[in-house]
Amino acid sequence: MKLIQASERIFYIPNEKASDRPYLYYLRGDRCSAAVDAGNSEAHVHLFYDAIQQAGFPLPAYTLITHWHWDHTFGIPYVNGTVIASELTRRKLLEVSRWQWTEEAMNHREETGEDIAFCNGCIRVEYPDLSRIQVRTADIGLSEEKELDLGALHVKLIPADSVHSRDALLIYVPEERALLVGDADCEDFYEGHGTADPARLDAYLRLISSIPFESYYIGHDVPETREEVMARLKELQRTLADPGRKI
Repeated sequence: MKLIQASERIFYIPNEKASDRPYLYYLRGDRCSAAVDAGNSEAHVHLFYDAIQQAGFPLPAYTLITHWHWDHTFGIPYVNGTVIASELTRRKLLEVSRWQWTEEAMNHREETGEDIAFCNGCIRVEYPDLSRIQVRTADIGLSEEKELDLGALHVKLIPADSVHSRDALLIYVPEERALLVGDADCEDFYEGHGTADPARLDAYLRLISSIPFESYYIGHDVPETREEVMARLKELQRTLADPGRKI
């Protein structure tokens, strides 16, 4: 697999649906570089790093985690450099690191709502041997905004609530006018049982509207323009206000 160039300094490998692998992004600075999300396994990290090295780029000095869900984080033990997430993500991954990975334990978490069937199914695809699962938390957890200087490329890290999870880390790259959000605008399959909360969507729209991005990078689909994402989320907003409306 080769890196795909999205802009002058943003590259990615695309998602893979079989085991719900998300897009993994590479932000190329002059001094160092950063990855967005760690992927869902050692194999996923190796695929990404092979693509980076084939492009002639250095491995990332930072890995920035958009939220705690397994497909974005189970690759953390295998990444290079420093892992940064929101403080809520750091705490949640500490909790997940204590989970048992057996059929019995996974089924129990599914029954209690601690985890969900879709994730458990994809985990079994990515990990035929469940004993190979390792979970590690972030090195740094952020409760306030922080900026990284990668050399001619700045990365603004914004901890925030989101539609999808409470622990989001939004990543804004001003030189590229790019906003990378992971799954932040997707439905919530834990608290919301697969729905989007209208109040959280309203707050998320207000937040991203205040950020002067032109391109929008998400976890499991192709990048969008500002106009495309705003139109999509405003239509969802109208649908939630009028449940009879179709999208």
